[in-house]
Amino acid sequence: MEDFSWLSRTELLIGKEKLMALSKSHVLIVGLGGVGSYAAEFICRGGIGTMTIVDGDVVDPSNRNRQLPALATNHGQPKADIMAERLKSINPELTLHVIKTFINPEAVEDILLAHPYDYIIDAIDSITPKLTFLKGAYEKKIPVISSMGAGAKLDPTMLRVVDISKTNICPFAQQVRKNLKKHGIYRGIKAVYSPEPPIKESLMLTDGRNYKKSAYGTISYLPATFGATCASVVIRDLMKKG
Repeated sequence: MEDFSWLSRTELLIGKEKLMALSKSHVLIVGLGGVGSYAAEFICRGGIGTMTIVDGDVVDPSNRNRQLPALATNHGQPKADIMAERLKSINPELTLHVIKTFINPEAVEDILLAHPYDYIIDAIDSITPKLTFLKGAYEKKIPVISSMGAGAKLDPTMLRVVDISKTNICPFAQQVRKNLKKHGIYRGIKAVYSPEPPIKESLMLTDGRNYKKSAYGTISYLPATFGATCASVVIRDLMKKG
């Protein structure tokens, strides 16, 4: 018998029926960086009963300004392991599947077929794996909320949730839209994005590992706000479904 007493404040807000619907739902979070780690935390604290988390990276000192698992004491440790321990500490009865792999195009099909998901949070920050993942989820008709670029921006009040076709200004969203169109996908994917003009001076080039050739500077709260917004979309949609 599951103990829902720790969710008494949630039940007070949404009622027992919707809480039960959340407890029977399975959410996949892909990417546990600044956006995905907070999204996973809020999904867990929201009472979702089953989660799958995917990330193959380890904590780097530069992660500490924005990523939930990153501490001065755990550099080099897998983010997926750190988050798994944290999520199970929040809800010991959580059914949790952990996939420690980088999101490369070859792995996407296996991840999507591993379990029947009720919702997917796409927090991938590299274009090629992100497109492969979105295309796969779209073709399998799995609801997905996709985070666009959280870097080079400062104002959390500008975040919006729209269909991918309605995004603008954000260069990352533009790349995603352009490449999805090549696969005949013009709409039908929810996106969290900010129309705040990016601070272009914060761009830096990287070594190109894991399909990422560049990165923007980031502030502590912005990726977390993206993650919270993604989690809110999932929880609200699953309550409606329930």
